[in-house]
Amino acid sequence: MNGSFDSGKPLFLQIRDRIEDQIVNGQLREHEQIPSTNQLVHFYKINHITVSKGINLLVDSGVVYKKRGIGLFVAEGARDQLLTQRKSAFAEQYVYPMLQEAGKLGVTEEDLLQMIREYKGM
Repeated sequence: MNGSFDSGKPLFLQIRDRIEDQIVNGQLREHEQIPSTNQLVHFYKINHITVSKGINLLVDSGVVYKKRGIGLFVAEGARDQLLTQRKSAFAEQYVYPMLQEAGKLGVTEEDLLQMIREYKGM
């Protein structure tokens, strides 16, 4: 885990995102325990309420579940759920605006594919 944060985004969202990243990257697997709130508080040296708020977002979305008295665990299907959400967000944030701009510039689908191949090969 990296201890630095981006100042442009609320900390609780960054906590959520970091745990989600670990799930997507396979560092945390289904039914595996995630770091406790106290562990995250000590590691990041931030407020307990901030960490709890980020973790509660994960619980509310069904990505992690609580075992009372034991801890928090990655839910079954969490990785697939996150991948689906992120692909949709990627399309909305990047692909759609790119296609709009390409249309304004008269860039064809073939041109776009060629650009992607060139940049991917870098």
